[in-house]
Amino acid sequence: MTGRGALTNAEWERLEPLLPRGGSRGGRWSDHRKVIDGVLFRVRTGVQWRDLPERFGPWETVYKRHRRWSADGTWERLLVQVQAEQDASDGIDWDVSVDSTTARAHQHAAGAPKAAPGVSCVKGGPRLDETGRSGVAESVRPAGGGGQAGECLGRSRGGFSTKIHLSAEGRCRPMSALLTPGQYGDSPQFEAVLEKIRVPRVGPGRPRTRPDSVSADKAYSSRKNRAYLRRRKIRHAIPEPRDQRANRRRRGSVGGRPTGFDKQRYKKRNVVERAINRLKNHRAVATRYDKRAYIYLGTVTVASLVIWLRT
Repeated sequence: MTGRGALTNAEWERLEPLLPRGGSRGGRWSDHRKVIDGVLFRVRTGVQWRDLPERFGPWETVYKRHRRWSADGTWERLLVQVQAEQDASDGIDWDVSVDSTTARAHQHAAGAPKAAPGVSCVKGGPRLDETGRSGVAESVRPAGGGGQAGECLGRSRGGFSTKIHLSAEGRCRPMSALLTPGQYGDSPQFEAVLEKIRVPRVGPGRPRTRPDSVSADKAYSSRKNRAYLRRRKIRHAIPEPRDQRANRRRRGSVGGRPTGFDKQRYKKRNVVERAINRLKNHRAVATRYDKRAYIYLGTVTVASLVIWLRT
């Protein structure tokens, strides 16, 4: 009998064929379903790992599985494969919206040991490839090589926090996400968020990476972002702030053409805000308890995976 918030039989049947078969060093994994249900319980409730109910087995097993799958990209791979299944049946609305949200960091999120740039000093952390980059490096954008900034922790108006930069499709489901310290701006992460959208084809063909259109608020209005969208031939609905509009007019012909703006398409921008609300229904996402940025990103990815499985 499944508990509240656990995987249903239908959800498990969709997820089971996608899970890794072998354990580390050729061993066998503990029961995948029981461990994943334990991860989902913790993501939904935000309890400490040591306080997981006994029905999920040893808490160390659940925590280590979540840490390992966050480090090696397993959670992200599962999310992408579920997205690919939806895309094969035309289940994705490719009118994408972009926004960010701040997650207040709990006091337990502070105090991670310092490490050299790009190196995890925690056993089981991200492994570096020959280029010196890990599988989660593009999703975790720290301000330095160690300490608080190196773990995407910073101080903003909301206090000690981490910022989640997110894109969502037209049915309020997350498409991609990356982390920065809480004081980082939105606009500089615009390209990185869109570049993370990569949905493989079930049959032959290259993965789909280009939305039909992109909507974002005026915080994302910049020449750089608009040039990027034109280069990729993506329609967009991004309002131009009053000061930018006045500056363009003041410069005359040098200022360029007026930016196009589709009011009807912009009305759909709220889908990303609704996707953020869905993510923050998971307490371990709404408040960051994880010391390591890659583990917190794994927590966000698990919450996104649940949204896709249940929508």
